[in-house]
Parts: sequence; structure tokens; C-alpha cells
Amino acid sequence: MFEVGFSELCMVALVALLVIGPERLPKVARLAGFWLGKTRAMVANVKAEISAELQAEEMRQLFQEQVALQELKTIQDELNGVTQTAKASLDTLYHDEPKPHDNEQA
Repeated sequence: MFEVGFSELCMVALVALLVIGPERLPKVARLAGFWLGKTRAMVANVKAEISAELQAEEMRQLFQEQVALQELKTIQDELNGVTQTAKASLDTLYHDEPKPHDNEQA
């Protein structure tokens, strides 16, 4: 996001010391650290949830693609079966048909 150097931190600490005072500064620093930690944890949690949702969506898409491929495979197998049946029928018709030169001799 943005970088904060050592000199900027010193400047913020000096301004906080002047504005808040030395008595309340440790409490305010602890409170600020607590809320900063909570915020970081919340951001990390949201990132994890988004990542999990994206992975779940990818898995759903892969599953749908797998189902589509299974359906195509089934159709291909059916077409191969029909093709083999048709080929066998044509071969049977071809072999059962009398040949023209057989009729001439009779």
C-alpha cells in the first residue's frame, strides 16, 4: 500500500506525545495496536474467504467440464456402436448379394 519510513514514525510519535501527553500515550498506543491487529486479522480473513470462494468456483467449473466431457464420451461410444452395426449390416448385404458373373453361368 504505502511505505512508512523511520523518520515518519518518529514524527508521528513526537506529535502523539505532544498531543496526547506522556501519561496517556502508552494506553493510546496499546489501543491503537489492538485495533490495528484486529483490522489486519479481518483483512486476512476476508482474503482467505475470497480465495476459498474462487477455488470453489474453479472446482465447480472443472466439475461441469468433466460432466460435459463424460456426456461427449457417451455420445461418441454410442456413435461408434451405431457405426459398427451399420458397417456390419452393409458387409452382410454385400456378401449375401449374388455376383453378376454367377448369374451368367447359370
